[in-house]
Amino acid sequence: MKQTLKFSDVTAVGFMLFAFFLGAGNIIFPPFAGQLAGDHLLPAMVGFLLTAVGLPLVTIIAIALAGGTWEHMTRDLPKQAATLMAALIFIIIGPAFAAPRTGLVAFEMGVNPFISDSTQLHLTLFSVLFFAVAMLFAWYQGRLIDMIGKILTPVLFIGLIILAVSVFVNPQGEIMPAQGEYLTHPLQKGFLEGYNTMDTFASLMFGVLMVDALRGKGITERRATTKYLISAACIAAAGLAFVYISLFYLGATSSAVAAGADNGGMVLSQYVQALFGSHGQLVLSLIVLLACLTTAIGLISACSDFFSTHTPLSYKTWVLITGIACAVVANVGLAQLISLSVPALFALYPVAIALVALTFLRSKFPNPRLAYRFVLLVSFLFALIDAAKVAGVNVSALHFLPLFDVGMGWVLPTIAAIVVMFFAGKATEPQTVQDNA
Repeated sequence: MKQTLKFSDVTAVGFMLFAFFLGAGNIIFPPFAGQLAGDHLLPAMVGFLLTAVGLPLVTIIAIALAGGTWEHMTRDLPKQAATLMAALIFIIIGPAFAAPRTGLVAFEMGVNPFISDSTQLHLTLFSVLFFAVAMLFAWYQGRLIDMIGKILTPVLFIGLIILAVSVFVNPQGEIMPAQGEYLTHPLQKGFLEGYNTMDTFASLMFGVLMVDALRGKGITERRATTKYLISAACIAAAGLAFVYISLFYLGATSSAVAAGADNGGMVLSQYVQALFGSHGQLVLSLIVLLACLTTAIGLISACSDFFSTHTPLSYKTWVLITGIACAVVANVGLAQLISLSVPALFALYPVAIALVALTFLRSKFPNPRLAYRFVLLVSFLFALIDAAKVAGVNVSALHFLPLFDVGMGWVLPTIAAIVVMFFAGKATEPQTVQDNA
């Protein structure tokens, strides 16, 4: 079988991945971060791009190099531990946090401004409709590239280009001084803010979904799969960087039109209305609804694919279960959902980052199995300390840890653990067939 894709198909795969990534968090967090960063915009934006673009790109590449599946990537971990880790990530990016957030942001920014006196009933009805549409698209898993990569995403990208060009050509205010933590350590603060996009988690799972999508296009050989997966990741990363840079600059120049805003959605909404007048909200609604819908489709599809392979229930059954759960959780409210997700992100994001680093270094370790288990355990234990801190637990006794004050106490212990593993003895047991897969 011919293992090649047309340029249009490669572009469609890249656009599909870009659309899956570009969801609620990608839209609401950069404008607010840009406003707070002010004249420290550049280091804050660099930090954000590292976690929100660099890490997802590197993660997709790691998945491709590892063999294209979660099982290949975690083959040096106990099977139960790898499955549990995957399940937790899917729960976070699926029905617990990320997927319901897409529906909430779509309502708050895309629909609510047109309702004079919105109530909980409006949110409930919208959630049901929104996730019903997402489930309908996810239902036809094999046609995701055609439906999203070739139809929905181009419309979304055109809207984003119009917004970005308008922001740079006609900024709505002067860049103000930095505020809060952005004043003292903007790079680290921007790095941590990138956690909120959850894109490194998503890329761990979207990478597998993309392999399935490529297989549906006739790409089955490992080398060809790796090539096209990396190409898609580069297209998606370029698109995300373009969006984030424009949204950061939007936030940084928003003081005149969005003073006193307490979230990125409000900053973006008021800025767009200032740019485009009475038609501004229509432009914003189109962008937000499409961005959130495409991400919801990808998350529901990825979650359903995972759980259907680990349970007796079928893929389509899990589409229904996940979609209904998302609609229910979405009624919690945006602020509450974000506050609940932060400790979970601080606990698991460092583990995901460590796993990606280990994938690239695996061949250098004398004992890969020991290295994976030891490094991931160290990163998780120290990440729990950072998670406890943001959850309000008093862990001030550990303030002596490097980078503890900026919520990155896991970094140096994890690096030290990796260095130690370069000198660990070789495994006494022979390599398995799976290790050489």
